[in-house]
Amino acid sequence: MRKSLLPLLLPCLLATTVALSACSPQPPAKKEPAASAAADAGADNATAAAEQGLPATEGAQVNEWTSCPYLDSQWVADTNGQRLTTQGIDTRFDPPACVFWSYPDAPQVTVIVRHMPSVEEARAVVDWAAPIDSTEPADFEGWTGGRGVFSDSSVYAVQKDAYAVAVWTNQQQTLKAELIAKEAINNLKL
Repeated sequence: MRKSLLPLLLPCLLATTVALSACSPQPPAKKEPAASAAADAGADNATAAAEQGLPATEGAQVNEWTSCPYLDSQWVADTNGQRLTTQGIDTRFDPPACVFWSYPDAPQVTVIVRHMPSVEEARAVVDWAAPIDSTEPADFEGWTGGRGVFSDSSVYAVQKDAYAVAVWTNQQQTLKAELIAKEAINNLKL
């Protein structure tokens, strides 16, 4: 998709569900690490993803073109250093995965938040998002995980108790992904 076509496609994306699936930009397939992933959390529904049978390695599938309920879009754009052109969420999870686009076809930021049935399963989310053999350790205030820079992206993924938070950004500075992860954790009061 060319950059100049995005404004023309937005009405198509919002028109119908059929048009949405036919016209929407899709996050790329899993790379090193995945460029996008799904979110799953919620204090009242701790095992929503497990009950739906979604594994720790489930990727985001944007199914609603709306604002992220726990991250301000302008704050994300300013933090990542790119203009926001569109955003969507994956409502299979609670809270939903949030995916933000700029002009490139791939997302500029993807955020997942998961509340897994066990600490081990939360660690599995972090291990998938930030593989230990290709990332460095990351930790703050009891959250531990990994951070890494790849050829076209960076990741920051941490876990505390049965919660896991992972952020991918198309920027090659893990600080941006870290700031976004901390903002999500703070806003969700995790």
